[in-house]
Amino acid sequence: MNSKMPAFDELMSPLLKALQELGGSGSVDEIYEKVSEALDVTEEILAHPHNSETGNRTEIEYRLAWARTYLKKYGLLENSGRGVWAISQNRANVEEIDPREVVRFVRNLDREQRVAQLGRDEQKIDVPEQETIDLPEEVQSWRAHLHSILTKELDPAAFERLVKRVLRESGFIHVEVTGRSGDGGIDGKGIARIHGFLSFHVVFQCKRYQGAVTAGQIRDFRGAMVGRADKGLFATTGTFTRDAIKEATRDGAPPIDLIDGDQLADKLKELSLGIKTEVVEKVTVDDEWYKTI
Repeated sequence: MNSKMPAFDELMSPLLKALQELGGSGSVDEIYEKVSEALDVTEEILAHPHNSETGNRTEIEYRLAWARTYLKKYGLLENSGRGVWAISQNRANVEEIDPREVVRFVRNLDREQRVAQLGRDEQKIDVPEQETIDLPEEVQSWRAHLHSILTKELDPAAFERLVKRVLRESGFIHVEVTGRSGDGGIDGKGIARIHGFLSFHVVFQCKRYQGAVTAGQIRDFRGAMVGRADKGLFATTGTFTRDAIKEATRDGAPPIDLIDGDQLADKLKELSLGIKTEVVEKVTVDDEWYKTI
């Protein structure tokens, strides 16, 4: 096992390989799982938090976000609004990359764009290295702000009520928070309805957390839910370790769905629960169109 934290450019090749193994596209979680397995680093490295104002991400996840951003600016990757990343069609034949070339290309591109924007001579601008690139969209400030509110300003009971509201808004019925002491970590229960016909009894646990939930915590939750529900749901403001994700989907064991801090943020944004999205209209004039009149 490797105990050294890889730099963001060292993640570029494993990231490309992960997407190739996934058939050319994959979600952030699928990419993370593939890359973490390829790196063969310790669980401590994977769970190490990123100490900044960027929310609940681990250091590995933060550096992977930078790697994706650089490869996107390089023209190798593209992403959809639904968080799916894919190898660009015109670069599908690329099998290997030189991370140093990617970094050099992106930083030069960024320098040129900033020079053009400011309208100054390039030599007069002192452009730092990585910090010149805009933050990856996955670690934007609104996520960090939301994470701070959920972990520092809401008390545990309020967070449980928030999860209860999210489940109701998502189609669950008979949702209630139990939260009794000695209940094995079960904070509530509800019934998930699918297309109005199928239903599953679900118990859930809510954990306000700035770190990574471990496999042991998933096992403890499963032990409490056995015989009481069809499925389990574990929601946290933090993240889940690689082993925790594997434990949640272990063959032969009752399944547990996981919701990490980023997924929770996306769902709150989707449901407009305490988050407002403003759309700015941009108007441009088509010079060429007027020439055809």
